[in-house]
Parts: sequence; structure tokens; C-alpha cells
Amino acid sequence: MSRDASIGPWVKRFLLDHLVSERNLSRNTQRSYRDTLALFLPFASARKKKPIDRLEVIDLSREAIRDFLDHLEQSRSCSVRTRNQRLAALHAMARFIAERSPEHIDWCGQVRSVPFKRFVRRELSYLDKAEMDALLAAPDLRTRMGARDHALLLFLYNSGARVTEATTLRVGDLDLRVNQIGSAQLRGKGNKTRRCPLWPATCNELLSLIRNRSPDDPVFLNRVGQPLSRHGVHWMVRKYIRAVAASRPALANRSISPHTIRHTTATHLLRSGVDINTIRAWLGHVSIDTTNIYAEVDLQRKAQVLAHSNALRTTPINNKHWRDDLSLMNFLRSL
Repeated sequence: MSRDASIGPWVKRFLLDHLVSERNLSRNTQRSYRDTLALFLPFASARKKKPIDRLEVIDLSREAIRDFLDHLEQSRSCSVRTRNQRLAALHAMARFIAERSPEHIDWCGQVRSVPFKRFVRRELSYLDKAEMDALLAAPDLRTRMGARDHALLLFLYNSGARVTEATTLRVGDLDLRVNQIGSAQLRGKGNKTRRCPLWPATCNELLSLIRNRSPDDPVFLNRVGQPLSRHGVHWMVRKYIRAVAASRPALANRSISPHTIRHTTATHLLRSGVDINTIRAWLGHVSIDTTNIYAEVDLQRKAQVLAHSNALRTTPINNKHWRDDLSLMNFLRSL
């Protein structure tokens, strides 16, 4: 078996050289692609009854990929969205190999012919103003962890930051002034940076949190002084949602995550009259098409438009039959 035929060297080059050095993809994307291959290679090995280190490129066939995708859905109970995410990683690796090994172009075409699966997109979830205010009021400000949690929730709502953008935020990324508007530099997908304005209330909370801290320190720390993890942020949000649900039972049946707060920020900005392009820059979206989804889901704003639209107001309907309309009949005869 030639070196180019073995899948092992290609996997290493794809993960270490292509994703990191050439594409400079985010650490989360790198991990997602790595996890896909960590699942698929043992599956392909068992299917071909060959050790992983003896697998060839052509062993990762179109049929093997389809069986793997079915395995994800049926045996691992993965969602269609996760299935498509795994397939995207395999498509990317196939394209990488074909661009550097012409003899594998036909194989790449077969792999990339495996289609993504259609799915019904769930309605975007967000909190209304009263629900968001209740969530912000849930932490106990008398405790150190409660003060941190309140500052984090307020920051997420103010900035619309992704979880990773919040957990990687450093003290030096903040420009804060007491009782004044400040800003935070966020590192988004693809290591793109953007500046987000911060309300005076957010600045005050963060100033208390980072007092006497080094510019290189993470802003949000856990109980033992280590950087707060993405899992920790998800756990924190779920904890306070459970607390708020005692007085707002409707929240108990909803799936609320830190990303829901991001959706909430965008929706509330839209309702406040902020234009969609500003919201795009605020959230760090590359395309405005991504941001337009908030205009689609804002039913309250649609209702307001409906109430003020002259074109949609009820007007008397002329039920006169066309045969009885002499002007119409004369017009038709004149043609």
C-alpha cells in the first residue's frame, strides 16, 4: 500500500496543516472535524474488518459514509443537524485529498455526492423582556459567584456574544469607564474580531469583577480561579432558568441555552428600531442573510406592521358578478 493510498497521513495533514495553518479555523471547528474522524474511522475499520492504520482512502467509500450517517441517527440518536455537520467534515476532507492527489478525484466526487439531509428548522427561541429581566434578577448578588453570574448574564445580553466569545474574553479586551458606555473586543468565528458597545450598567458590573486583575486574565473565572468553560456557562444558564421557572412555568418546557440569550439580544435590538445591518455587525455575522432570520421570527413586529398598514385594512368588497358589470362587458367587447 502506497503512502498516498493510506488514509492515516492524509488525516494528519488535514487536521494539523490544512485546518490550522492554511484555513486558520476556530478551535471549536477543529475539534468538531477531529471528533467526526474519531467516530468515522473506527466505524469504517469495523465495516471493512481492517485495522485503522491499514485503512486506505478508497475504504472510506460513499456506501461506508451513508452507513455511518445512518448509524449516527439510529444508534447514537444524533439529530439531522449533527448528521449534516459530520458529513460536512467528511466532504471537506475529501476535497482536501482530491486537490493534492489527482488519482483520488473520482473518489472525492463519489464522497461529495452524498447529500445533506433536509430537516424542519425549529422556530427561533428567545426571551421576552420580562423573562430576560427575571433571568437577570435570579443570581444572588450577595455572593461572589452570584455577582459573577449576574455580570456574565448581563454581558451576554448586552453583547449578544457567543459562549466561546465570552469564555475567551480577556481583561485587556475591555474598555470600561464608571457609569459610561464602554466596549469589549470579541473574537468570533475564524478569529475575526469586533468591538461591541457596553451599557454603563454592564461596565460597572465588569469593573467590580476584574478589579486588580492582569490584562491577560480571563474575565469570567470558575470557583477555583480557572477560566470558565463553555459547559460551565450552559450549566449556569440552566440553573437560573430552573429558578425563574418556579414563577414562570412556561420556561420549564422550553430549551433555553446561552445562545437563546444571543437570539434575545438580536430580537430586542430589532424591536428597539436598530437597523438590521447594525445588528449584523453587533452579532458578528458575515452575511446579512443570517441576521434576517430575526426579522422573520419577530411576530410582535409583524403584528405592529399589520395594525398600521393601510393596504391591509378591511374594505368593502364588491360582490357584483362580472356578467352584471356593464363597464367590464363593454371593455371586453372593445378588445
